[in-house]
Amino acid sequence: MKSQMGRSKNIQVLLIEDNPLDARVVQEMLAKAKSASFDLECVDRLSTGLKRLAKGGIDLVLLDLFLPDSQGLDTLSKLCAQAPQVSVVVMTSLADEMTAIKAVREGAQDYFVKGQVERYRLVKSILYAIERKQVEQKLQEAYDEATKYEIAERMRAEQKHKQRIENLRTTMEGSINAIALTVETRDPYTAGHQRRVADLARSIATEMNLSHQAIEGIRISGAIHDVGKISIPAEILSKPGQLSENEIRMIRTHPQVGYDILKTIDFPWPVAEMVLQHHERIDGSGYPAGLSGKDIKKEAKVLAVADIVEAMASHRPYRPALGINKALEEISKNRDVLYDAGVVDACLKLFTKKEYMLPAI
Repeated sequence: MKSQMGRSKNIQVLLIEDNPLDARVVQEMLAKAKSASFDLECVDRLSTGLKRLAKGGIDLVLLDLFLPDSQGLDTLSKLCAQAPQVSVVVMTSLADEMTAIKAVREGAQDYFVKGQVERYRLVKSILYAIERKQVEQKLQEAYDEATKYEIAERMRAEQKHKQRIENLRTTMEGSINAIALTVETRDPYTAGHQRRVADLARSIATEMNLSHQAIEGIRISGAIHDVGKISIPAEILSKPGQLSENEIRMIRTHPQVGYDILKTIDFPWPVAEMVLQHHERIDGSGYPAGLSGKDIKKEAKVLAVADIVEAMASHRPYRPALGINKALEEISKNRDVLYDAGVVDACLKLFTKKEYMLPAI
């Protein structure tokens, strides 16, 4: 079935749902949406849905996990494997917290339980999912274009080659800034956080006498280290009160989601791994993998200290700024426990002896 909401520039949604009553509810919700217009198609089997996706033209899939030809998270895995280009929002009858978290980790933008879905949240989730997919595609396209450009320039004179490399860096920098801005637009309370973390992390790495290559990779990673938050509903990111355990679990998926977004991009640095590990801790108490000691990349250890110092020194929706002194007290107290000793020493030296100050927001 298709909605009758116009024929041009509408968002094309494929609903894979075998219950006609549930399909009708979704159709009516999207038909009444005011912030966007949708064209809705519905199929009742995963196999039929995959055949439709192969024809192209679908912006997003609303997916029931329990279908006649596929059950549970296997349904999502099969869909993501065969149609990685499309955004997916799960809408199912299973009200299980761990299943919801696993679904997000495996590629779903959001997870809704039937009968508990509000129209405005569904529409907002669809728009966020499409936005995230566009960011991924634009970053990949920008990098692919930059790579072609670099190969061509290698055939030119050395002086021109150096100039083109600088242009390439500018192009990549612009793409990275665009991604950072996308995250900050979703989370206005932490506007500037990624930029400030990137500057502090670069300064710490420089103080540690790391290589120029490592310093540049740390700076780039810092600028987009929270890109995974694009998968988290904005109302959770900006919630002024205490977060629930479920909301905390959702937020803790952002390093993995960030890694999934960045892992296919062939950066000159291990950006995806740094983003994945920036919440790991020396004693193994961090997340998402509980890595410890030498299992954590040195660059990620730098990001971890820069991230916690900036976060404590700045305002958050659930608390006022604690100040830089409290932040330095935190890393000093947990030196070689939660945070790498060499990184902590370099950070303390910057603030106490070299008068470093976090950039203004």
